Amino acid sequence: MIKKIFYIILLFCISIQHIEAQQVQLSDSAKISLLTSSPWDKEVYAIFGHTAIRIEDPVNQFDVVFNYGLFSFDTPNFMFRFIKGETDYMVGAENFNRYIEEYKLRGVGVTQQTLNITQKEKQNIFDALVINSLPENRVYRYNYFYDNCSTRPRDIIENNIEGIIHYNPTNNKQTYRDLVHECVWSKPWIRFGIDLVIGAGADKEITDRQKDFLPLYLMDAYTQATIKNADGSNRPLLSEQVDISISPKNDTFILIDPPFVIGCLLLVFTLIISVLSYKKNNILIGSIFDTLLFAVAGIAGCIIFFLMFFSTHPCTNPNWNIIWLNPLQLLFAFFFLIKLLSKYVYYYHFINFAALILLLLAWFLIPQYLELAFIPYILSLCIRSGVNVLQYKKKS
Repeated sequence: MIKKIFYIILLFCISIQHIEAQQVQLSDSAKISLLTSSPWDKEVYAIFGHTAIRIEDPVNQFDVVFNYGLFSFDTPNFMFRFIKGETDYMVGAENFNRYIEEYKLRGVGVTQQTLNITQKEKQNIFDALVINSLPENRVYRYNYFYDNCSTRPRDIIENNIEGIIHYNPTNNKQTYRDLVHECVWSKPWIRFGIDLVIGAGADKEITDRQKDFLPLYLMDAYTQATIKNADGSNRPLLSEQVDISISPKNDTFILIDPPFVIGCLLLVFTLIISVLSYKKNNILIGSIFDTLLFAVAGIAGCIIFFLMFFSTHPCTNPNWNIIWLNPLQLLFAFFFLIKLLSKYVYYYHFINFAALILLLLAWFLIPQYLELAFIPYILSLCIRSGVNVLQYKKKS
């Protein structure tokens, strides 16, 4: 009894050490459930929802949630490692009441799907979760599409059930980008940024299993799913599905697309600057504007270039946005104000103008989804390069 109490305390503290899973045998009253929380739009990391596994055993007097979504912003070099794709997440256990209270305070809905499994399967899942939670095992390399807080619980359950799970099909042809857009439709700038950094790989059709990286899709897959037993018989995967926390309806409706509107304003301003600098032959005004415009584009290009060639993030290479956002823009931005380099600046603008025109002409032929909101930004860069070419020839 003392060992069990000590074991439970360690579970609640998310620091199970030197305890073997076999020390606690689940009772016949134990239940294992999949918990799926709805998206929460107050934090970027929560807008995709969340999945966890609940172990409830009234006889042993514990009710814990195993959570594969633990991370800390205080980890050394967190942001750099996150951009590089080397983010480490942890699995830990916490008291169910504490877990659910946090979601209720946020106003986030949580659905519980109780598994229809045998006593042996329950014990196998519980043992696997405990072993995963040991200090030497609890850290894993997080991957947004392939290995995350949703796919890990699915795999744990699959690997410890004596049978084959047949999931409820979606019957929809979808891509990773389609599913991401479903989650960020009310966050235009987040959608804009994601579409900048994920490339052509995100536009390939994916399987139903690959869609499980989103918690709500995994929850739907469990609905009406069945287990094919070794003897050929079938049984439902779930014994019960209930909403233990209900989120209010979100009636947010976006009439305008802020990234597109800002892009159009930038385009108008670019046209005004271009007309004034060309008619009055005032190269300095145009050069100052170009330095700011191309420097910002170059910084964005450095991020895209880094994600393409130096990160382990999925679906970032190839990325056709590198044509209009590339590191060279940041380099040449500092050359625009130097008269001695005007000839080299002319060559750069000529090549950049031609590349952007070709990009716009081949817009619908490129094997990657490109937002229409990108067009005014591309046109702004294109116009400035074109005007610089004309001014150089005029001056010559």
